[in-house]
Parts: sequence; C-alpha cells; structure tokens
Amino acid sequence: MKTKSKITIGLVAAALLMVGCVGESVKAAPQKAVTKTVNEESLGLRKTDIYTEDATISDKTEYRSAQATTSSKIQRAFQDAPPMIPHDTTGMLPIKTDDNRCITCHMPEIAGSMGATPIPVSHFTDFRPKGKMVNGKFELPTDVMKNEVAIVQEDKLQNARFNCSACHAPQSQGNLAVENTFEAVYTSKDGANRSNWSGGKLTESLDTVGNESFITKDDIANKNSPAGALGGSTH
Repeated sequence: MKTKSKITIGLVAAALLMVGCVGESVKAAPQKAVTKTVNEESLGLRKTDIYTEDATISDKTEYRSAQATTSSKIQRAFQDAPPMIPHDTTGMLPIKTDDNRCITCHMPEIAGSMGATPIPVSHFTDFRPKGKMVNGKFELPTDVMKNEVAIVQEDKLQNARFNCSACHAPQSQGNLAVENTFEAVYTSKDGANRSNWSGGKLTESLDTVGNESFITKDDIANKNSPAGALGGSTH
C-alpha cells in the first residue's frame, strides 16, 4: 500500500514538474505582434474616406463626341452583338415612332453614301402572325406546333424595331475601375464588324406560310380585319 502511494506521489510530482517547464518555456518565448495586413479602405475600389461622401466623386461618363458620318465604327463585343453607336447622339434621343433620326443615315439605300451601317433585312421583316376570326373563333394563319412562321417582308422599318436605342447604345469612354479582360471569340471571319444574320439567313431555315411574298390568299382576304392587317407595323 505504501509502495502504491509513493508511486502515485511520484507521478504527480513529475507531472507538475513538466507543466512548470512548459510554462517557463512559453514565458521565455518572444511574443510576435500581430500586424494588420488588411484595412477597411483596401477592401473596396474607392480610394477616398469610406465614412463620408464629401470627397467621393465618380468618374464622369464621357460619350463619344464625334458627329455622325465622321466617327469610326466600334467592333462588336461578341458574335452578332448589336453594334454600338460610335457618334454623338445629342438631339437624337429619345426615339419616337414619328421622330427617328437614325433612319436618315442608316436606311439601306443611303447608308453606303453616308458611311453608315445599313439597317438589316430583319428590321424590315414582320414576324407577327395576323390572326382572323373564323365562325366566331380566333385563329392564327400558322401552326405553332409545327414551328410555322408567318413572315411579311416590307420596305419600311417595322414598328417592332423602331426603338433603335433598345439594343444599340452609345459607348462611354470613362476609365474602368476594374480592367475588362474579356476577349471575344467570333464564329465568323468578319464577326467583329458583321452579323451572321445578314441577308436572308434569318429566314432561310424557317417553315414559312405563303410563297415568295410570304402572304397567303387568306391574309389578303383578311387585310381589313380588326384582328390584324397586312404590314404588321400598323399595330
């Protein structure tokens, strides 16, 4: 019994001795100061005081000031992207159905002489099927289950495409807070300057209703119907 007590006391003494040694070594080790590597100002893009707006002024948006017919075209951001407006648009916006300054230069018959990009065929094409009433029931001239499309090609800009600035926008020359490293990969050789949907490519694979004019006899008979009319730009 005495032997066990001696052993126990010896183990406790050894444990206390070890703890004391560890404690002394920790006290003896030099304490390194924690350095502040990230501050609040470095977390954002702004370089001014984050607690006040007094000295914080955003970069001024600077659109191109070159006049129409004198500007240089901007490469498309990606294949078939709507072309950017490279010239000054002062006095041209907003675009209205009865006041569209864009068509004075971009209509196909005059665009070449003006050095402007011509409005494509798709903007002169009406893809809206004209319904009609048959025995009191509204019917479309197409079968949507067969992906049929009623198409009317005209020589006037469709009202569905009259608002040019819905897709085309002026380009700001302001400095970017974060560098844009995007690189476009074009699917066609001249994709930076030309759309793949030029000419009749937009409709060549569609199952359209009608012959070359895309207008059926029923369309002509129904041209004065309240439900629709030839030339979809009228509604």
